[in-house]
Amino acid sequence: MVLCFWGGTEHYRLSSAHRQPPGREMAFMLKNSKHIKTFHRLFPSYSSSNHFLAFLLSTLFVSILLLSPPTVAAHPRIFNYKEVPEHDMQYLPQWLSVLERHITEDVPDGNCTDSFFNRCYLNEWFAFLAGIKNEPRAQQLSAVNRYANQKKYVLDIDNYGVEDYWAIPKQFLAKGGDCEDYAITKFFSLRWLGYGPDKIRLLILQDTNLRVQHAVLLFLTKNDVLVLDNQSQEIVSQKQIHHYVPLYSLNEKEWWLHVPPLK
Repeated sequence: MVLCFWGGTEHYRLSSAHRQPPGREMAFMLKNSKHIKTFHRLFPSYSSSNHFLAFLLSTLFVSILLLSPPTVAAHPRIFNYKEVPEHDMQYLPQWLSVLERHITEDVPDGNCTDSFFNRCYLNEWFAFLAGIKNEPRAQQLSAVNRYANQKKYVLDIDNYGVEDYWAIPKQFLAKGGDCEDYAITKFFSLRWLGYGPDKIRLLILQDTNLRVQHAVLLFLTKNDVLVLDNQSQEIVSQKQIHHYVPLYSLNEKEWWLHVPPLK
């Protein structure tokens, strides 16, 4: 298990503390995607008689669906993968929990000498965001990326006693976290700064160098996709990264399944 840091325009350098982040949701969503469920409704005999054959055929069925003419996107393809929009958020229980807890969980009073996270520490985050509110976009993105990346990398099992837990910002800012926790805090930081949900996404991906799953935040522009990564102190264009395979991405309203283009 390794944590990699940005080391140039072509490769990531390897260091020593990364683990595989949430992958169970991806398998659950693939199994329950509307396209897969459509296949099972159309071909129930295959679904009941041979699970492996049903999986292969359902995968082919999804590929056929993707042959339809693409819609005009407001941004380039994410790592050149086609995206299939999904609007049913029930397949993202971890993310729904984050959205709810971020709004409803209260932060206790206290001061910045206390060992527990309180409103004093929360105000530090808000003060940081307010301080960059009027900065140019590039400076805002860089500042948000570096602010989150200074927090300690900690495994979920050590922080929360479970293998997979998605932390809200107040938890991450107090205790550190793993890759999706960095990305979540960056997501809410940019939302506070006024970035619309159509411009930012949390992306779950496969790192083919490290052979683990990973999570980053994306900023989408008309001509590029910028990556805010806890493995890099710099904002990186997706054009400079060749070892990331997108799996699914999301915002507050919908999520997208990413599939390779048919050649």
